[in-house]
Amino acid sequence: MRLEDYWGVGPKTAALLRESLGEERAVEAIEAVDSRTLAEAGLARGRATRILRRVAGGEGMDLLATRDARAVYRDVVSLVESFAVTDRAADRLRVLTPLTDREAIEGRLDGTMAAVEAWRGLDERTREAVAEAFADHDAESEVGAVETALALLDLDLSEGPFAPLESLDEDALAAAATALRALGDGESGRVGEGADDELDRLRTALGSAEDVAADPAGVLEAVQGDARDASEFRDAVRRHLTRETAVEEEYVREALPGEAADADGFVTETLRSLTGVLRERVDERESEIRAGLEADVEAAREDVDLAIEAVDDIAFSVSLARFAVAFDLTRPEFAPAGTDRLAVRGARNLDLLAGGEGERVQPVDYGLGDHTLDVDAPTGDRVSVLTGANSGGKTTLLETLAQVALLAHMGLPVPAEAAEVSEVDRLVFHRRHASFNAGVLESTLRSVVPPLTSGGSTLMLVDEFEAITEPGSAADLLHGLVTLTVERGALGTFVTHLAEDLEPLPDVARVDGIFAEGLTPDLELEVDYQPRFGSLGRSTPEFIVSRLVAEARDASERQGFETLAAAVGQEAVQRTLADARWSGSE
Repeated sequence: MRLEDYWGVGPKTAALLRESLGEERAVEAIEAVDSRTLAEAGLARGRATRILRRVAGGEGMDLLATRDARAVYRDVVSLVESFAVTDRAADRLRVLTPLTDREAIEGRLDGTMAAVEAWRGLDERTREAVAEAFADHDAESEVGAVETALALLDLDLSEGPFAPLESLDEDALAAAATALRALGDGESGRVGEGADDELDRLRTALGSAEDVAADPAGVLEAVQGDARDASEFRDAVRRHLTRETAVEEEYVREALPGEAADADGFVTETLRSLTGVLRERVDERESEIRAGLEADVEAAREDVDLAIEAVDDIAFSVSLARFAVAFDLTRPEFAPAGTDRLAVRGARNLDLLAGGEGERVQPVDYGLGDHTLDVDAPTGDRVSVLTGANSGGKTTLLETLAQVALLAHMGLPVPAEAAEVSEVDRLVFHRRHASFNAGVLESTLRSVVPPLTSGGSTLMLVDEFEAITEPGSAADLLHGLVTLTVERGALGTFVTHLAEDLEPLPDVARVDGIFAEGLTPDLELEVDYQPRFGSLGRSTPEFIVSRLVAEARDASERQGFETLAAAVGQEAVQRTLADARWSGSE
């Protein structure tokens, strides 16, 4: 293939890659999903990632039917990537995409869950040792990968993602590691210190000779007082150089010229000859040692290549396992073909968990379609209209359902105690956008309607559609959207404050509610985030007004909020404040 044949590679990008890498190497990097090589060639990392995601799973990216769905995908991938134990693992995680084939989804789930179970089975000390094995060595380099493999072999691991270690020859790798360390990065052409005692001795001698050779006048001054004639001068130079350097006397004798015009020329010629001889000896010895080391590496080439591949795969699997265990993710169950469902038990929002809200996150149950999960959600309802208090968690639940559906389609575990998911062709997720104009309405309709009407299966998750047009029209449009969702056989949840204006709903649609229960002693809104199925939730403005009354800064401000309290129900506001004070006094 030519570079321009790849998605996202236009003339400018192709020209950049050809100039930096050449056509063949650039194509190899794209096919290998090697974002680092592309980035080092000068391609922006974000653009490289987008190109490689299409290469890795172009059809799967079509699942993300809206801008907000793609945003959820990016957030999820970024979170997964944060658990990578190597840069190469991060590169591979960054280009994970939804999958379109059930067999591929199940295959990735099998591998990931095997890694998760193996990781869960390790004690904390072993987990830290595994992480250190990757952190202490540059697993991106050949020698680093071999050293990482040796460190992992020392831990005697063989289950799940560590199974490839059993095929490695530890002795061969140890010898190869020694040779690779000595060979260094290969670019300098120098054999590393410690590889050969004789080579180290010659390098030391050369270094000391070069130091002395930098000051020939000093050598001449040091020896002139000890010599009465030319013969004694020659011996004085020999003794001085043998004494002041790490050079053996035989090399000094060899470097002494047969004759010289004067003392200055004699010293200069001796020093030039001595450093030249030593440099030649170093080069000869280094060439000999390098040949031997390269032969050692070549003899262990198969083991080295296996170690590099094993470390790469282990790093990828361990990274996924660390992510899954950190958030206590579980394997989703996919519905049989021909059935439509999305149901969760004990679901939690990843963004809240990642933000340190773990202990405060209330797990929720929810269900759409003909699910069989053991939750109170009715079965058979394809569409739900979710209502309730402001700041009551409706949008968070919508995002959680999007995360569950997306991760399941990526072949990854999900943030729930249990989940049932049907394969869909498109995920329509639309967040509330507080822009009230015809352009936003048109763009939103163009975003959410075509996926429903283009055939295939769709999951609709739409938040406060009414925020983009006037309430009367919004209710009519939203009712039409709910009806279209049902008619097209899609699943969907629609968050709205206009549920009462949507009646009558289609037979397979229901209204659910999230209820605020009052204020905490700290005047925070106290919400039961678990939706009540078949119940209309209330916005409960009296709770918000109660807090404003309690937090008023002066009498004038308080009087203003008390006027609002009278409008929403003075008795309800007073009761809320009384309940909050009573709860705080306990």
